[in-house]
Amino acid sequence: MPSADAHSVISAVARVVADAHPLPDVVSRLALSLHPAVPFDRMHLLRLDRADTVTLLTARPSGEVDSAVHKLAEAAALAQSRDTASGHPLDPNANSVMMCPLRHGPRVLGALWFTADAPGRFNQTHHALLEDLCDLVAMAVLYEALRSTDALRRDRLDSLERLLQTVAGVLDIRGAFAEISAVLREALPHDVLALTAWAGDARSFRVHALAGADVDEMWWAPIMLNEADQSLLNRSAYIVRDVSSEIPAGTIRGRMFRAVGAQSVLRVALPLDNNVFGSLFFLARDADHFDDEDLDFARRAASYIALALSHQKLAEKAREVDEKQERNSLLEAEVTRLRRDQDARGDRRVLGSSPRWKDVLAQAVRVAPTDTTVLLTGESGTGKEVAARFVHHASRRAGGPFVAINCAALPEQLLESELFGHERGAFTGAVAAKPGRIEQANGGVLFLDEIGEMAIGVQAKLLRVLEEREFMRLGGTRTLRADIRVIAATNRDLMAAISKGTFREDLYYRLSVFQIHLPPLRERPEDISELAVAFVKELGQTVAKPPAGISVEAREQLLAYRWPGNVRELRNAIERAVILADGAVIQPEHLPFASARPAAADAVAAMTLPAAGLDLEEVERALVMKALAQARHNKARAARLLGLTRSQLYSRIEKYGLQERES
Repeated sequence: MPSADAHSVISAVARVVADAHPLPDVVSRLALSLHPAVPFDRMHLLRLDRADTVTLLTARPSGEVDSAVHKLAEAAALAQSRDTASGHPLDPNANSVMMCPLRHGPRVLGALWFTADAPGRFNQTHHALLEDLCDLVAMAVLYEALRSTDALRRDRLDSLERLLQTVAGVLDIRGAFAEISAVLREALPHDVLALTAWAGDARSFRVHALAGADVDEMWWAPIMLNEADQSLLNRSAYIVRDVSSEIPAGTIRGRMFRAVGAQSVLRVALPLDNNVFGSLFFLARDADHFDDEDLDFARRAASYIALALSHQKLAEKAREVDEKQERNSLLEAEVTRLRRDQDARGDRRVLGSSPRWKDVLAQAVRVAPTDTTVLLTGESGTGKEVAARFVHHASRRAGGPFVAINCAALPEQLLESELFGHERGAFTGAVAAKPGRIEQANGGVLFLDEIGEMAIGVQAKLLRVLEEREFMRLGGTRTLRADIRVIAATNRDLMAAISKGTFREDLYYRLSVFQIHLPPLRERPEDISELAVAFVKELGQTVAKPPAGISVEAREQLLAYRWPGNVRELRNAIERAVILADGAVIQPEHLPFASARPAAADAVAAMTLPAAGLDLEEVERALVMKALAQARHNKARAARLLGLTRSQLYSRIEKYGLQERES
């Protein structure tokens, strides 16, 4: 277990990584945080880039950072050893080197190493600290990669939007082709953009438009295709990484590519009216310029250009895209506003950014402006009341009351009285008239939690409220109006209850006009860390020593657990951990399920060994395969099932040659 000093260093590094700054800033802050514990002269972080290059960030103890880009071949020596006594390919002055690879699962992201001019500078304590830090630093590199990927995605979406604007009013694509090339070049760099059109008989083609090069007149006339070239017409996409070695000079493609000086090519088909009009070629004058990640963008660009060939369809597509983007933007803005409003009002916070949870909120925003009855379904603890309040605050009734009643908590007569109210003398003990929850909710929302537990007699009266918006108090003679919106919630299967006769079918259809299903927490694991961190912050204010954070191991435990009690159980688990941590970082042992796994000895005791004996390596291989299958190929979970570290699991996967399809 790391020392207290090591814990403080790891905590500091965790905070640096969690802040998600740009990678050079992260490296600078890491150097400042680590130098008191690691006596380095230079700290290096190498990141594998998208192409055949690596980025090397070198930091000094002062936090000053230098950045350089190297060819991958230059950095190949990094994989040869983890520690050496003299020199380094990228730091010749080093006489002490300490290094570890940065991984995300089986994927290698780069490497982190420390160098010092004096020999023997690093010891086993420093090595142990480095082992603990590598996963955290790998997360920073992964965050940077995700941020870059997201930036590229947004740049490409922006380019497609500008492309759409460029071609929207174009009747002849050739007149705007140079501008189209300029727009696409920002997202997918190229030297030449070419559009070819195929003849109807698929035996010839011609250059329809070209930007970035001049070609002979012969290319603008129809060109007959040989059999080899004709076989390429129906291929959806291909990449030529090196024209000189992959495309024979005597072929039509070979002559065409060489005519514009192209060394690498990306080609996608150009669809039009469910047929193929031709090809869109991105051409570059350097080799290995394009990769598979570019294909999707190229296809989308081709589809936009194809639409320009039919102005009417292009206009329709432009309107659809604009309207969809506007709707999504307005919807996201409304969700953000409502979250902010709820935080300000002190209501239960709407946390989570997973696609499943975002879909729940999007449905809530869509139904909120209406007075439609909403039925919320899902397991216990998934946040049905949180969703109900979210609908309420997004509705025109937001200024009215939100009145909740748990139908499972009260017997039939008491539930009826609580719901409808009663007059004086209506039953023994009714010494005064009392309005019910329906009256209290006037002008607002009545939230019926656990509606599936409501007695059948009360269901009939509730049905009248939903249909007629009228009711009477118990023992009363006056008909009262119910200006309410009803939101109901249940964790039961109401259709099964209908078949058993415990729930009215007509009430079900009145309640489920708009149904929203809240997914269990195990189906939206992306939200677990966000919820846990928020609960730590919230509950930390209630104890004398708030925890310093959540360790990587504890986060992995949280992600691996199935959460039968969902968000409610997660909050209870964090509350317990906050108390047990007593101001330190929350560790796996602070979590209530840390010791839930049966002892290995119990599992072994239940086994019967065959008389012929066992091959222990084969048993180990089978156990690794079983753990991977049980964990659905989540390596962290599989490692915990086996009682191994992730690095130990990776070594066994490699040892037994387990490919992804096997494991």
